[in-house]
Amino acid sequence: MGAQLRVYKRRIRSVTATKKITKAMEMIAASRVVKAMRKVSASTPYAQELTRAVTAVGSGSDVKHPLTTEAENPSRAAVLLLTSDRGLAGAFNANAIKAAEQLTARLEADGREIDVYVVGRRGLAHYNFRERTVAESWTGFTDEPSYADAKTVAGPLIEALEKDTEDGGVDELHIVYTEFVSMMTQTAVGSRLLPLRLDEVAKEEQPKDEVLPLYDFEPSAEDVLDALLPRYVESRIYNALLQSAASKHAATRRAMKSATDNAGELINTLSRLANAARQAEITQEISEIVGGASALADANAGSDN
Repeated sequence: MGAQLRVYKRRIRSVTATKKITKAMEMIAASRVVKAMRKVSASTPYAQELTRAVTAVGSGSDVKHPLTTEAENPSRAAVLLLTSDRGLAGAFNANAIKAAEQLTARLEADGREIDVYVVGRRGLAHYNFRERTVAESWTGFTDEPSYADAKTVAGPLIEALEKDTEDGGVDELHIVYTEFVSMMTQTAVGSRLLPLRLDEVAKEEQPKDEVLPLYDFEPSAEDVLDALLPRYVESRIYNALLQSAASKHAATRRAMKSATDNAGELINTLSRLANAARQAEITQEISEIVGGASALADANAGSDN
């Protein structure tokens, strides 16, 4: 019985140490998610206004720019998947990877070849484990992405869009990331980033009852698009990176809180079992003492007779 009590006490110490770790990680994630939310709020208006500017240029001109004009028969597409470098975030990475797999399957069903670009070690490990080709990958900045990181990611994607498909280029760019809705809700979404759907974007971005002005382009609408569209891609990827980072921290906070709560419940259960074992041990010792005293009394009584 004493050995069982020692086992319970050892497990209680182990779970208590784990609880301290998960509580600390929960507090760290809570502080990081607040900072990430502020960055998302700061970057979103810029991305929206830049989208409106690109839409205005594209809608106000008849230039057939490769980044705003859909190919007649698209044959290749690039899919950018945003995951995290670290785990301990519940189903955060699994949901993003699942959304990317579904998007890839849908595009392949439409007859497109897919080039996969991955941000984050978790997504890269998923494709490497399955021995699937990744066109390019980036790691090491998913917790706190900067605009420079977004430019690094956007560069190869823009180059692929500007190339002909015969030379290894792509006709479309899709992005899969985790949208930050609230502290409790984060949703993996996939959307087409380029070519721009001007009608849909204008409908979403333009406020009600607002009339867009007419524009004169200097030196030309094509030059303006050449300058604006890379900024558009960078800003959209940057916003998606920030939303993924905020979602990851929120998911980590939620997962660590659940782990801390479970550890507390396990400690309570083990404490009850340890108390029961100690009580059983005390009861057994009392029974042995009483039995020994009774046997000794019977022995003394027999010797007196």
